[in-house]
Amino acid sequence: MAVTDEAIEKIKGMIVSGVLRPGDRLPKESELAAELGLSRNSLREAVRALSLIRVLDVRQGDGTYVTSLDPQLLLEALSFVVDFHRDDTVLEFLAVRRILEPAATAMAASRVSDAELDALTAQLDALGAAPSVAELVACDLEFHRGIVRAAGNSVLCSLLDGLSGPTTRARVWRGLTQEDAVSRTLHEHRAILAALRERDAEAARSWATVHIASVEQWLRSTL
Repeated sequence: MAVTDEAIEKIKGMIVSGVLRPGDRLPKESELAAELGLSRNSLREAVRALSLIRVLDVRQGDGTYVTSLDPQLLLEALSFVVDFHRDDTVLEFLAVRRILEPAATAMAASRVSDAELDALTAQLDALGAAPSVAELVACDLEFHRGIVRAAGNSVLCSLLDGLSGPTTRARVWRGLTQEDAVSRTLHEHRAILAALRERDAEAARSWATVHIASVEQWLRSTL
């Protein structure tokens, strides 16, 4: 494993230094192994590991390429890791979301377009006053994703997308066990949207914090 780690670091160094750039094809395995002073086996393991986290793209019969290194692509690995959370760590994921999402919502207040606000409003209107828990959770995910996208920061958007996995389960259970969870969520969504329409960043931040904190507080009481 130590040898593979060394190989990974050496390939990473080539990318970070600009020797290999997004879209570049890696030299042949034998050539690259000799250049880096690695065995072909350790190089092969390193390439396999870096392809799993979307740094490299192995194309059968064509070669191995550096990916676009786009943040959204690289952060897909976060979603994979997050799916393995334990029930006792879901609060930690919610805490991170409570830090990041209100900030993103505040950023969106000055950047979200009227068309985007209209789309969010139509989404809430289509949901109705008494949606099922499954419908509410699906809408909640899309609602917040749309707001974070409007903030204009692709890294932040990808990070929050990756954190949605464990919090989704918490929202589902909240909907099943709290009588007022559906109406409260709809009210909070409307309040966030109203703050965004008024371009009030601090009000948007506050309502987003209240919205996430209510899920977190409920979950704390159940653990």
